[in-house]
Amino acid sequence: MFRSLAHIDYRIWFIGALVSNVGAWMQATAQNWVVLTELSDNDALAVGFTVALQFAPQLLLVPVTGLIADRFDRRKILIATQSALMLLGLALGLLLLSGRAELWHLYVFATLLGIVTAVDNPARQTFVSDLVSGRDMSNAVALNSASFNAARMIGPAVAGLLIVVVGSGWVFIINAATFLAVIGALIVLLRRPVRRLTRAPQQRGAFVAGFRYAWRRPDLVVVFAMVFLIGAFGMNFPIFSSTMAVEFGRGAGDYGLLNSIIAIGSLTGALLAARRERARMRVIILATAFFGVAALTAALMPTYWLFAASTVLIGFGAVTILTTANGYVQTTTEPLLRGRVMAIYMAILAGGMPIGAPIIGAVANEWGPRWGLGLAAIAAGIAAVIGLVWLVVARGMRLGRHPERRWAPALSFTETPTAAIAITPTMPVQVVDAEASAPTAASAPSGASVPAKPAVSQRASVTDEASVTAAPDEASVTEDDTVGATGTAPTGLRLR
Repeated sequence: MFRSLAHIDYRIWFIGALVSNVGAWMQATAQNWVVLTELSDNDALAVGFTVALQFAPQLLLVPVTGLIADRFDRRKILIATQSALMLLGLALGLLLLSGRAELWHLYVFATLLGIVTAVDNPARQTFVSDLVSGRDMSNAVALNSASFNAARMIGPAVAGLLIVVVGSGWVFIINAATFLAVIGALIVLLRRPVRRLTRAPQQRGAFVAGFRYAWRRPDLVVVFAMVFLIGAFGMNFPIFSSTMAVEFGRGAGDYGLLNSIIAIGSLTGALLAARRERARMRVIILATAFFGVAALTAALMPTYWLFAASTVLIGFGAVTILTTANGYVQTTTEPLLRGRVMAIYMAILAGGMPIGAPIIGAVANEWGPRWGLGLAAIAAGIAAVIGLVWLVVARGMRLGRHPERRWAPALSFTETPTAAIAITPTMPVQVVDAEASAPTAASAPSGASVPAKPAVSQRASVTDEASVTAAPDEASVTEDDTVGATGTAPTGLRLR
């Protein structure tokens, strides 16, 4: 579960990010509460509009932000973005403490926060590939999510308490201070020889290369469609928590507690995702269906505490979806395009919120927050059906009898899922002289070891850091694959 922490560079990043994440959740909680109760008269639409402004830049700037993550040193990008986020939090905190804050100030803050986050997200999501080996990447992605959700258990509850005791402005000031931890970690990493894949070359069409690659991968298109529906209509926790707290006649402390309780399920989902060897499409689909049921259950809860308990299920389903989808996209994407593809993923996830958040807010205003949760359940059901239809049509999924257990069902596929070949174990590779082995190589099957004459053969191996990325018609060895001797690669394996 915690194997990625064996890498010292990842440990440094993990600790710094955990402290910063606590502050980020404190700020997010305070921001939505200020908009809902201090700067408006319990206007859920204002909260939805604030969320929309915060996430819209990630959709609009996706061609640029992904290329930045692929082309420049991600450590330096993150130092710049985290410093900017710190200054924004400090500025809004001082404005709130002065008593001069108005609703339009929060709108400007949310917009600037969205612009900086649009640059930060692709670099931060793909930074794990600079810190861990290929086979541990999926685990590192899951542990990042675990860190995020562990902070989610602490941050909102602390924010709710601080809002009552010292006021909202101090929450933003404290959040600004927590950024020093992650900036310090990045400065330490800047002085260490962090492994780095080759940067994207400057060439024509670099801006749209990620879009072309994703479009040629139907599995990624399906993941993006599912994530869009969940992001747009299901991930509106600030609206759900704040409006349901008001629905039950509760205050800021109980609102913060709701955000912490939902994180119990979120943390559990992230840790279970870390235990899996690799991210699978079927897990994304099952988690999406589970999320829909959980949202519908929460909508029907009659009391505050029953609703709070049901949010554990919502958090579990949501984080399982997003962590698995994130790991799937990263581990099955070409390394040189990973930043751009992840920018598309994050833009679709976050960019759906400007569409869904105002709709959910308007529904909550007109018919009540329970109908907003019902709409989230419907969207999750549609997403699950999309994924299931793709598995049946494209992968040939069939339900049949288990070959060994008489009454147990079993799934079968006519095509191997992409994730099944995303990570391969250590394997021996024969490295031979190109001219001496040409006839043999021509007749050998793709990816197989090629016999060589004893006089010219050398032994080499692909280390277990290898991350073999599945392309539609070939397997390719990425740049972090290590060949232990000079010579030609086996037929069917193309060194990137």
